[in-house]
Amino acid sequence: MSDMMKAVTASGAGGPEVLDVVSLPRPTPGPGQVLVRVHAAGINRPDVMQREGNYPPPPGASDILGLEMAGVVEELGEGASRFAVGDRVMALVPSGGYSEWCAVHETNALPVPEGLSMVEAGAIPETFFTVWSNVFQRAGLKKGETILLHGGTSGIGTTTILLAKALGSRVIVTCGSDEKCEAAKANGADVAINYKTSDFVEEAKKATDGNGPHVILDMVGGDYMQRNIEAVAIDGRIAQIAFQKPPKAELNMLQLLTKRLTWTGSTLRARPVEMKAELAAALEEHVLPLLAKGIAKPVIDSTYPLDDVRGAHARMDSGGHVGKIVLTMTDDAA
Repeated sequence: MSDMMKAVTASGAGGPEVLDVVSLPRPTPGPGQVLVRVHAAGINRPDVMQREGNYPPPPGASDILGLEMAGVVEELGEGASRFAVGDRVMALVPSGGYSEWCAVHETNALPVPEGLSMVEAGAIPETFFTVWSNVFQRAGLKKGETILLHGGTSGIGTTTILLAKALGSRVIVTCGSDEKCEAAKANGADVAINYKTSDFVEEAKKATDGNGPHVILDMVGGDYMQRNIEAVAIDGRIAQIAFQKPPKAELNMLQLLTKRLTWTGSTLRARPVEMKAELAAALEEHVLPLLAKGIAKPVIDSTYPLDDVRGAHARMDSGGHVGKIVLTMTDDAA
């Protein structure tokens, strides 16, 4: 086993051109950690934000990009006993996913179900952890309720559609083109709204008999925040997970009172290992059985070898993707 590995870092803040594949020392697993030979790693919007200089790693994390990965356990740290050498795992990590080797606390890793490829497994942790935490735990989406989510063909969007439909909810999405609307409906969305040609507030109310959706998942911010308040149902819940537009806006909060709304927000990356372990346990109970049955498999847009990480990020920047973009570190990842 070589003491060095390929990994991706950013030489500065900017576009895909600042990403470099470099040679770095292979990590050593610490207490409670496992060392994983990475086969695949999903690309996520926070990776783009880090590349642009807007989302630095939390204290103590490496500068290697990547918040999720899948591979094979090759070494156990002191006290680690959840997995054995040779087990296939997928894991949420604070950094380090874009590399040939990655150390992760065993409680933040999950077994890869039979029938799931490494590419599919590498596309699961970041979006599935995020959606479960915000949609089902914090916003409390229930069977029979309706959710409106913005960005229906993104990694978060496709994951929300799959899980919400699998667990008995109705799904409305917004997308930026008629083609993406059709792709979202093919993925299971009940209603898809082209936000460039229609008012999503009006259309969401029309699709819910004038009541509005029970839950809204928003990663846009800006003027969408006021419009979400107008669109959501009485006793509704809004989950804010990102800001593609400015996080500041002029808001009329009266409806927060008159509609009895709950507005929650969270980030995942910097939260402690123990909290992520609780999320992993919830996913193992509620989501892994769906994956094992072939239900709610992640939607894969495209794969790129690690050496072409710039091409993968260019694909992300183009906005043309439907589902997850995945880096592969081995020829057999798919």
